[in-house]
Amino acid sequence: MSTTPESAPDAARAPLVLGIESSCDETGVAIVRGQELIGNAVASSLEEHARFGGVIPEIASRAHLEAMVPMIDEACDQAGVALADLDAIAVTSGPGLAGALLVGVAAAKSLAFALDKPLYGINHLVAHVGVDVLEHGTLPMPMVALLVSGGHTNLLLVRDICSDVVSLGQTIDDAAGEAYDKVARLLDLPYPGGPHIDRLAAEGDPRAIRFPRGLTSGRDMQRHRYDFSFSGLKTAVARWVETRRAAGEEIPVADVAASFQEAVVDVLTRKAVLACQEHGATDLLVGGGVAANKRLRTLAEERCTAAGITVRVPRPGLCTDNGAMVAALGAQLVMAGAEPSPLDLATDSSMPIELVHV
Repeated sequence: MSTTPESAPDAARAPLVLGIESSCDETGVAIVRGQELIGNAVASSLEEHARFGGVIPEIASRAHLEAMVPMIDEACDQAGVALADLDAIAVTSGPGLAGALLVGVAAAKSLAFALDKPLYGINHLVAHVGVDVLEHGTLPMPMVALLVSGGHTNLLLVRDICSDVVSLGQTIDDAAGEAYDKVARLLDLPYPGGPHIDRLAAEGDPRAIRFPRGLTSGRDMQRHRYDFSFSGLKTAVARWVETRRAAGEEIPVADVAASFQEAVVDVLTRKAVLACQEHGATDLLVGGGVAANKRLRTLAEERCTAAGITVRVPRPGLCTDNGAMVAALGAQLVMAGAEPSPLDLATDSSMPIELVHV
C-alpha cells in the first residue's frame, strides 16, 4: 500500500501509530505518538489455556476474535483519539501461531483499507527490542539484544532497529520460558511456570544443586558460541526429582527452583555479555516475557556493570507480548521513511529475525 499525500503522516510532528499484537495468547492493542505510549489495552486468554498446561492455538484464535474490537476501542479511549486521527497501522505478521496471527493481520488490513492509512507488518521479535524506546528513549546503536520468552531465546546484534538486525544465536531446542513451564510441571506448580519458579527461587539456595549449563564449554562453545540449549537442563531436573521421589525423600522445591533458575540465568547472561564484548557493543537490551524475571534482571545488571556494559530492560508490562511494542516499532519505521506493507500482507509463522518488517 503506497502512502498517499492524504494518508502520509505530518513530518512536523511525531506519528500517531496503532499497533496490534496477536501472535500467541494475548490480544494487545496500543497507540503511541512517536516514542510516547498513550493508550495500551491487553486481553489475555491465559486462564483458558492453564488447564491444558500450554497454549492451545484454536482457543487462542477464538479469543483474539472476541477481544480485538473491544481492545481497539479501549486503546483509542485511553489515548483520547479517534481512528481517523491515526497516521499508520502496525501489526505483528510473524513469527507466532498461524491462526492467531491471521486474526490480527486481518483486523489491521481492514483498518488500513477503511481509513486509507499505511500498513506496516512487524516482526514480533524485533518489536521486543523496539519497545524499549518507550521506556528509555532512543536506542543506542550498535547494541546486543537478549530476547527470552516462552517460545524464543535469541541473541541479536542490532545495528539499525529499522533495517539491520542480525541473529547471533538462538536456542537449539527448548526456549528458556518453555523450560520454566516444564520444570514447574515437575514440581507441581501452576502454569505458566515462570512467575511461580521466580517466587519460590527467592526462598531457596541457588547453590544447593549444581545443574548443567548447556553449550558453555569446550567444543560446544566453538560450534554454538551464542546458541542456547535448555533441554538437557530440564532433563537433569526431572531425573533429580524422580530419583528422590523414588527413594521416598521430600523434594526441597524452593532449592530446586533456585538451582534451576540460576543455571538458566547464568547461561543467558554469560553469553549475552560475551556477545557484547566480541561485537563492540556497550549496551545490552533484555526483552521478552522472561525478562520480567527478577533474578535475570539482577544478574544481568551485575555482570554488565562489571564489564562496563549498560543494560536496558523495559518494565515488566512491556516485556510480555503487547501492542505497545508493535506500535513503537511501527512509529520508528514511519519516522525512518520505511516503505509500508501491501494490503495483501501475509502472515509468516516462522518469520526470520533479519526481516524487521514486510
